[in-house]
Amino acid sequence: MARKPRISPAQLDHCVLLVRDLATARARLSALGFTVAPDGVHPFGTANCCVYLADGFFLEPLAVASKAAAAKAMRNENVFVARDRAFRLRNGDNGFSALVVASDDAIADHRRYRKGGWSAGRKLEFARAFTDAQGNSGKASFRLAFCSDPASPDALFFSCERVAVPHVDRTALQRHENGVTGLSQVIVSEEQPARFADVMEYILDTAPVKTDAEIGFDASGVQIRIMKPDTMRNVFAIAREARDRGLRLEGLVFHVSSLAGLAERFKANGVEHSARLGRVIVPAAPGQGAFFVFEEA
Repeated sequence: MARKPRISPAQLDHCVLLVRDLATARARLSALGFTVAPDGVHPFGTANCCVYLADGFFLEPLAVASKAAAAKAMRNENVFVARDRAFRLRNGDNGFSALVVASDDAIADHRRYRKGGWSAGRKLEFARAFTDAQGNSGKASFRLAFCSDPASPDALFFSCERVAVPHVDRTALQRHENGVTGLSQVIVSEEQPARFADVMEYILDTAPVKTDAEIGFDASGVQIRIMKPDTMRNVFAIAREARDRGLRLEGLVFHVSSLAGLAERFKANGVEHSARLGRVIVPAAPGQGAFFVFEEA
């Protein structure tokens, strides 16, 4: 029987936000008003504490839970762990390291990436336990296919196929005190967006919209914007920290039901923030990985 193709049009699944430890991530995301899921442990030495949004997208704060298991996984050519290690060596233990698309067939994706010359290495299959807010548990299994541009070593893309999904209720985990209902934009930076957009077009299988200042892609309603650093600074008052060229995953823009009271919440929780052009902007910080922007839907 023929396998189904990857989901089309492209749909974002989640993002990977590297953190030093999950306790710091949980404290930071809770201070921002997010509901954080119980910790999850991977069989290859990493662990997460995810934030699930009502639109299906989720944030994956990722820490190294077992250096020994991670080292063994790297020796076995585990791309997920190897890229995590490389990012941390170059940038420290906090950062936006990967953007992920949903897939119905990661095996086909892997073949396509290899054929196009964009494969980042061997595909990965694994399973892990999952627990919901009520303590109900199950086991989820996944298949991943990796894609990257060698000239952008700190921006990894991969497709994620959910091979088996536990029957647990995430409704409580998708309600957030800050009013976030979904993802609006993903912000990427590069001095010459047009020279580095090919890998994004390949992973999303979507044609870009180009202007002088940026290149944009639509992923089922979420806008992915590759901006020149000057444009990002003008729009979000955020400067690009990386000195090297190449794509740099920078920030996430969230839809909220209302901005009323959000700045006061952040102030009370000691969260640095600014108000700009109808948005509340929170710079990247330990436990957060990327800069966050909140705007009314």
